[in-house]
Amino acid sequence: MSKLYVSTYLGNRFYPLEPRIDDVDIEDIAHGLAYQCRFNGQTSAFYSVAQHSLIVAELVPEELRFAALLHDAAEAYLGDMVKPLKVLLPAFSEIEDNVSRIIGERFGVDLNHNPIVKQADLIALATEKRDLMPYSVENWVYLIGVDPMRETILPMPPEVAKQEFIREFERMHN
Repeated sequence: MSKLYVSTYLGNRFYPLEPRIDDVDIEDIAHGLAYQCRFNGQTSAFYSVAQHSLIVAELVPEELRFAALLHDAAEAYLGDMVKPLKVLLPAFSEIEDNVSRIIGERFGVDLNHNPIVKQADLIALATEKRDLMPYSVENWVYLIGVDPMRETILPMPPEVAKQEFIREFERMHN
């Protein structure tokens, strides 16, 4: 087994190169996502991956909400790497896909790249760019033709995002 591990909020060890289903805990995921800012913190206010996930879950049909809520769950263990770096580091995407697969197995949900979840993710991204990145005026190629939501994003404090994430998880998983 790899000796490289991530220490989690609950004091667990998570081995990103050899993830084990028993090492996945929803509180570690919710906490990690709630305290992690999107876009490397290059936003006008703190905005968490957990809140992003909640928004994506709201944008899909009910039968896909659980997958949408957990679509970025691997980032709780691996971090939210910005797209330009992911392109430069293809091995990271392989590790992320493997961690996502284990998380999906743990909670009985398919976290493979679903086109409906991906479209909701892009809508959330377009909205985040509009509402939270006022100085980013250039067009992002992957957002061409993607309209943002009408609603404005109001960032949640991390504690609230974590509670909301867990509440939604429990509502959908039970």
